[in-house]
Amino acid sequence: MAIEVPLDPAHTAVLSMDMQTAIVSIYTGGDDGLVMRAAEVLQRCRERGMTVIHVQVGFRPGLPEISSRNVLFSAIRSSPQRQQLFQGDGGRIHPAVAATGEDIVITKHRISAFTGTDLDMILRAKEIETLLMFGIATSGVVLSTLLDAVDADYRGVVVRDCCADQDAEVHAVLVEKFFPRRGSVVTAAELLEHLRS
Repeated sequence: MAIEVPLDPAHTAVLSMDMQTAIVSIYTGGDDGLVMRAAEVLQRCRERGMTVIHVQVGFRPGLPEISSRNVLFSAIRSSPQRQQLFQGDGGRIHPAVAATGEDIVITKHRISAFTGTDLDMILRAKEIETLLMFGIATSGVVLSTLLDAVDADYRGVVVRDCCADQDAEVHAVLVEKFFPRRGSVVTAAELLEHLRS
């Protein structure tokens, strides 16, 4: 599939989202393929001079960011086991895709990378127009962030095989039917080939 949006390095950012060690382990079942593809995408984009931004989920002690009215996140508040996903080594960005050099790290407290963060301010300050994005889960951070990005007039490109979801059918519907109506959807190999050319 051809990439139909401009990938001018000066105006393109890569969003690597929720690629934290515990989350990656749960969603990939120990298969390193997704992480290795994501690592190669990040490296190639750095080499091309694109802005690389890592988005991670995190909370302060006592979880003051979590409302009891938030169905998804209140489940974290009520479960010490789920809280451990975001603490210590498990809560850190997976070593294979960790921030290096001038990469930017943003901590979020909701599903979308935009909600309650300074992501939009950073993107606008850097005059970013196009977002390459991937992460876990397809039906969580990727979906929410893509919708917010498109509504804020960013061009979106989702790297489909650097995303994962616990529901394979939902993942397929999103990357095959829903996301292409909002932006471009490519494989890591297609993106890398485009960047080579």
